[in-house]
This record gives sequence, C-alpha cells and structure tokens, in this order.
Amino acid sequence: MAESATGECARRRAQLMRLIGTDGIAILPAAQVRHRNNDVEYNYRQDSDFYYVTGFDEPEAVAVLIPGREPAQYILFVRERNREREIWDGRRAGPAGAVGQYGADDAFPIADIDEILPGLLERRSRVFYTMGLNQEFDQRVVGWVNTLRAQARSGTHPPQEFVALDHVLHDMRLFKSRGEIGLMRRAGAIAAGAHVRAMQFCRPGRMEFELMAELLYEFNRHGADISYHPIVGGGANSCVLHYRDNNAPLKDGDLLLVDAGCEYGYYASDITRTYPVNGRFTSEQRAIYEVVLEAQRAAIAKVKPGNHWNEPHDAAVRAITQGLKRLGLLKGSLPSLIRSGAYKAFFMHRTGHWLGMDVHDVGDYKVGDEWRVFEPGMALTVEPGVYIAAGTRSVSRRFWNTGVRIEDDVVVTRGGCEVLTEGVPKEPDQIEALMAAA
Repeated sequence: MAESATGECARRRAQLMRLIGTDGIAILPAAQVRHRNNDVEYNYRQDSDFYYVTGFDEPEAVAVLIPGREPAQYILFVRERNREREIWDGRRAGPAGAVGQYGADDAFPIADIDEILPGLLERRSRVFYTMGLNQEFDQRVVGWVNTLRAQARSGTHPPQEFVALDHVLHDMRLFKSRGEIGLMRRAGAIAAGAHVRAMQFCRPGRMEFELMAELLYEFNRHGADISYHPIVGGGANSCVLHYRDNNAPLKDGDLLLVDAGCEYGYYASDITRTYPVNGRFTSEQRAIYEVVLEAQRAAIAKVKPGNHWNEPHDAAVRAITQGLKRLGLLKGSLPSLIRSGAYKAFFMHRTGHWLGMDVHDVGDYKVGDEWRVFEPGMALTVEPGVYIAAGTRSVSRRFWNTGVRIEDDVVVTRGGCEVLTEGVPKEPDQIEALMAAA
C-alpha cells in the first residue's frame, strides 16, 4: 500500500475516533466472498467503508477502533499467513503485514477474534456498528455484547448502546479529499477515453456488445475495472433506463445511448453519452439532444457552494419542460406543466446522485426536512434525459425510439464546480466531427 494512501487512512481513522469519543468502540467487518456459481467466486471487491478506514483489501478481516486505548487504538484481525493457501489464492499480509504495511497498532489472527474482542468491548459504553449488511456477523457482535451483559454481576462493564456507524462514517465520505478527487479525476479521464473510443468504433451493423468490448478494453488497459455493468442501448433500447442485455444490432438512423463508467483505485466514474449510430443526427434527434444538453448546462451551473441539492434538478426540469413545450411535445403554460409533473412522461428520473467509492455514493440528500447544501469536496453526477418510446401518445412517430441522456461527473469547488469528465465531447457538432474522422 502506498505511503500516501496509508497516511490518508490514518487521518480518516483519527477523525472517526474523535467522532466516536473515548467511551466508544467501532467494529467494521470486511466484505464477504461471494460465489457466482458452484465453487467459482466473483472477483473480490472490498467493502467501501472498511477500505476507507483501512486500505486493506483482503477478505476475512475485521477492523476495530478503540479511541484512547493504550497501547493500541487500531486493531486488525486478519487471515494468518498460509504457504499452501497462498500458492492457490495469492499472498496474504498476515498479522505482521497488517501492522507493517497497513498501519495497524496491533493485529491478531481472525481465528482468535471470539477470544479477544469481548475484552475490547468491556468498559466501552457505545458500540458503533452498521447492522443489517452481514447478518451472520451481526449475531456475533450481539453475542459478544450479551455475553458481557450476562457477566455484569461479576463486575464486568458491558456496552449499553449500539450506534449506527454508517451515519457517522458516511458523512465523512461525502467530503472528498484532494487525494480522493485526484483518483476520481483519473477514473473520469479513463472513462472519457473509453467513450471516445466507442464513438469512433460505432457503425451501423455492429452489435451493442461490440461497443461494450471497446469500453472494457480501454478501462482494463489503464488498470481500471467497470464501476457498474455498462448500458449500451440503440434505438428502442435507448429508452430503457436500466437496459443491460447489450445484444442487439446497431441500426442506421438510430440513436445509441451509452452509460458506462470505470473504477480506479476504488473510486468510480459515471458517464453517459448519446450519439447517432451512423454519425449524423436527424433534425428530430438533434432537437431532443439540444433540449437535454441545455438542461445539463443549466443544472451544472447550479452546482456551487451555498446552493442546495435540488437546485440542479429544478433547473433541469425547467429547461426540459421549456424545450419540450417549444417542440410541441408538451402544451400549456410552463408553471402549470412543471407543477403538474407533465414532464415526467419524458424525464422520469432525478438529475444526479452522489459519487465516490460507490457509483451511487453514500451521504444524506436532506438534513432534517431541508435539502443538503453544497460544500466544497462533494462529488455528484449531473444527468438529465428525455426518453420517447415507440407508441408515446400525442408525439409524432418521427420522435419515437429517441432516448437521450447526457451525464458528467462534477465536484464542488470553492468557486463553483469542476467537471471531471470533460474529455469526451457532448456538443452535437463535435460528436459528428469525431465520428466522421474515425
């Protein structure tokens, strides 16, 4: 693990322990190994919360934070070194590596956790733990506490309260450090390059999965992986918001919607671009596209400190409603169309979501009953869209099977925001020029 990453994790642990307080203890289990089928495992991906505070990417591990405890405030339980298993599955850090490489104050074999952890819980009044993610481990944590409570008459001092660790930790994760933003910037640049590659590869007669292969190649050759299963939907499939099949031929005259992002260093990117399969927008496709592009510009302009979470969405709704009214797809006064939600027949999702270690990253969108106010370091997507499926009532057939979404990743700065994914064109003339030059 790089020294800079080790230092960043240490700073996070120090901040988290300040929030926990000297009467608390935090317990974080690693992600479980998942099986795809029979004895074939899915590629292991560490739990985001666990990795955020440890930087440790092995399974079968538990991190314990005990503020103020001497001599060890940060303890890792990990798999022991095992020469035979390491031949099959790869190297393990072991307890010595957990201390030497990952900054733990002390480390023990995971097999010893039932003997050691109850003693660490004693004399701590509050247990910070996220319930519900791992039911088997939930039962073990509750069992350790109940064992101590059963011994209370013998002079033990068991914890009296469970506190949701995710509530505290996720508020920390909402604010990205300079190092985190650097990783997100890199993830955005890699994904942008992949989208450019897909645009240049696109031709009538090729298959959706062929374009997905171009995306994956570009991700992998830069040391990144997918952050979610790509959406590559041509024609009617562009109107399916979570289309995943990616197995249809690309047809001359259709639009293609590509929603794909990569994960680099545990940080995600999330980009959507829409473009004509043959490289030239029809007048109807361009008209809808420009409505969505105008909405995205209006939404991005609202991402700045002091504005609240819903302002970009409100700006996008207004621009889309106004644009569809101008094209004759909506009829009525602008205020009444917005108030009635008439636009939802064409724009049925939110304009964005938090972004970070998870594609749909953690963090509250409201504080109490009020929308969260943007502050520097928050990262999010901005992704308005318009979808006109075949058979949409009162809409000319010329607009049918037109799904347009434009999505970029942005981070709030002191003076506004930075778009992390500008490396892939979105102006219609730029798209046509890029595709013509391929």
